[in-house]
Amino acid sequence: MSAGEAVAGAVQLVGGIALAPLLPGLVQHWKARLQGRRGPSPLQPYRELRRLWGKSTVEPEGATAVYRLAPAIVAASVLAALLVVPVSAVSPGFGLGTDALALLGLLALGRFALAAAAWDTGSGFSLMGASRDLTLSVFVEATLVLSLAVTALTAGSTDLRAIIAGTAGADVWTRPALALAAIAFALVVLAETGRQPVDNPDTHLELTMIHEGPLLEYAGRDLAYLHLAAAARHWLVLVLAAQVFLPHPHGTTAQLVTLPAALVLLCAALALTETLVAKMRVLLVPRMLAAGAVAALLGIAILLVEAA
Repeated sequence: MSAGEAVAGAVQLVGGIALAPLLPGLVQHWKARLQGRRGPSPLQPYRELRRLWGKSTVEPEGATAVYRLAPAIVAASVLAALLVVPVSAVSPGFGLGTDALALLGLLALGRFALAAAAWDTGSGFSLMGASRDLTLSVFVEATLVLSLAVTALTAGSTDLRAIIAGTAGADVWTRPALALAAIAFALVVLAETGRQPVDNPDTHLELTMIHEGPLLEYAGRDLAYLHLAAAARHWLVLVLAAQVFLPHPHGTTAQLVTLPAALVLLCAALALTETLVAKMRVLLVPRMLAAGAVAALLGIAILLVEAA
């Protein structure tokens, strides 16, 4: 393993596990400032994790092993996804590879485990949130696949390291295909991170919640695992946005140096979006994601026409 791979691997692990809670913390902090409030500290997610880790877990009456195993499965699937998503074009594979299709499968596994736990408990609010999440996931995953397909056609591979290298520099961004894919992936980021207008992370109202619904029956360390997994999903999609769907430089060193600035910029963009855009009706979210899928399809069509 070269020195560049070792550094990139360290950033990938430390960032995905230790620094991931900082990203939603920054979004919440800046959103509050934009709305004229003092708001929580960017370190508040760490305090919540520490508080939950010291509390005992709960188990609803009638729950089975599906409920008990779900937090571990969700955490394990997201941890595996962290090992799949590289932070630069040169990165160790950690034995799992770096294929984009593997990432899709791991994210789907975590979503399925959490939905199965909601069905196991039979809680009305949990089932409502899980059913909404599964409904939207059909459109989220389709848009994610199509946006990644644009970058895969550009790079000639579904390997994320090759995609990062293939979309680096300025020349490749002179074509509109990647811009269309970036628009589609921006909608995926909003959905995967549970941000407005898709979801409202600041409320537990049963009429609006989506991602928070399946978590209502959990407490203690189980809930800490789920919150950490949600923070890790922020890291995953924002790293992909920074290193694939935004213009980025060539070279491992340059990519690692510019990554923190890109992540901070994306967190600021999420905070601004949540401030300017109101919560959308649940039935309208699939239409928005479908528009993103159409944009990605146009990008694919442009690449195929250029290659013909």
